[in-house]
Amino acid sequence: MPPAQDQPPPQYTRYRAGPRLLPRREGDAILPRRLRRPRPGAPQAPGWRQRITRKRVVLGVLALLLGWIALSLLLYLASSHFERTSPPGDVAGELDPAGYPLTSANNILVLGSDRRQKNSKEPGANKTGPSRSDTIMLIRTGGGHAARLSIPRDTIVDIPGHGRQKINAAYAEGGPALSLSVLKRELGIPINHLVEVNFEDFPKLIDAMGGVDYTGDCIISRLNGGFRNGGYTLRLPKGTHHIDGKQALAIARTRENLCRPGESDLQRAEHQQALFTAMKNRLLSFSSFIRLPWIAWNAPPTIISDMSGETLLGLFGSLAIAGTPATHLLRPSGAETLPDGEAGLTASHASWRAAAAQFMRG
Repeated sequence: MPPAQDQPPPQYTRYRAGPRLLPRREGDAILPRRLRRPRPGAPQAPGWRQRITRKRVVLGVLALLLGWIALSLLLYLASSHFERTSPPGDVAGELDPAGYPLTSANNILVLGSDRRQKNSKEPGANKTGPSRSDTIMLIRTGGGHAARLSIPRDTIVDIPGHGRQKINAAYAEGGPALSLSVLKRELGIPINHLVEVNFEDFPKLIDAMGGVDYTGDCIISRLNGGFRNGGYTLRLPKGTHHIDGKQALAIARTRENLCRPGESDLQRAEHQQALFTAMKNRLLSFSSFIRLPWIAWNAPPTIISDMSGETLLGLFGSLAIAGTPATHLLRPSGAETLPDGEAGLTASHASWRAAAAQFMRG
């Protein structure tokens, strides 16, 4: 055996270590991160249960809610820009100035016309020519105020240039501008904005809300001739019912309630106010918050108004926070038959002014 000093030295291969892309090995197995042995004194990363705190959950939910509201707001503004219709130009001259509806008291006139579609088979329905105002309601809101006043459409007044007629004829003779002029003269109050309801798109808004819970007396109404003539028949017993867009439109447009043949235009106005209340209550519900983007997109097309999308947003906000005011109606003091044979209601000057004073106190 040769001496140790005569043996050649051992040969070694030197390798350069590259960046570590894989976790450390123990034997031949690659350990996952959760099984690695921490170095003594090294800080340990918190687990997922430790990372989810109550504060982070609250902030996450708040971010989702704000995002949902922001999406709805963008859809509303886009829809109000492209889908909303403005009233005739002569309306502006009849409106009185007012502050932003959310912070200042505003009087808004809400009108709905009685024009039906050309294929309507409803008896007495207006399908061509100028339409009359089917709904006449005043809303006072903003700055802590909340009041509503319905004017029966059969109330007889003097319409400038057209003689003594029912008040809903003012819309047919001179559009919303003449309606504004007549109401301002009879009530003696300023009117700041106009809202006309586009009944063709009205059912879409109700359906976007998921329907509403309507409470009222029984209604049996045949619109467009009823089912037998290709129209629509509404049957609602007395009580509270969840109704869809078609049913809501039928309530708003019912001319003759077959369930209560003796019902007057006063009860018809009460049905409309009950429907308005049902819509407002639905908008304040959690289910409407879930549907908020759909409601935001479908709301502007149902409205013809002088108000911009931002002003309408202030109006909706003030209506939401003002509560539900009591229902008020202009009470007639008698009846009158017009030269054409139509019967209408009369209201004294004192009745008009008493209704106006009560409305302005709201």
